[in-house]
Amino acid sequence: MPLVFDFNPNWFLIFFAFLGAWAVLMIIRKRNGKKSGVKEQVYLAMAGLFSLVLMELFATQSNLWHYIPGDWPVILWPTYVAAILFGYQLLRFIEERLAVKAVSMRQKKAYLSANLLRFLLNFFLHFTLQK
Repeated sequence: MPLVFDFNPNWFLIFFAFLGAWAVLMIIRKRNGKKSGVKEQVYLAMAGLFSLVLMELFATQSNLWHYIPGDWPVILWPTYVAAILFGYQLLRFIEERLAVKAVSMRQKKAYLSANLLRFLLNFFLHFTLQK
């Protein structure tokens, strides 16, 4: 099957949209003092790309879909990598937001329980010391 590097310009749009969103999320996370995790991202992108290559091979061999000869979109693979990197950053971004929310909820609960304990102790001492 020949590789043709002349494909629809919308592929570039998809590729750069994923790549741009990945870069924005990475910059936002880095500004918040989070580690970039470049090594993790490279491993994840390569593992994801490998699994997507296997999916493509299986799908084309089993006739789930096929490419017309000369119409194999080469930019599909870099787009997969950009989408995987974006997904990694998005999941980390959401995970950090949920972790912050959980910590603040724990702190509120601890604060309320400490105040409740202090109130009950003062209430008990007030009535026991008056006798």
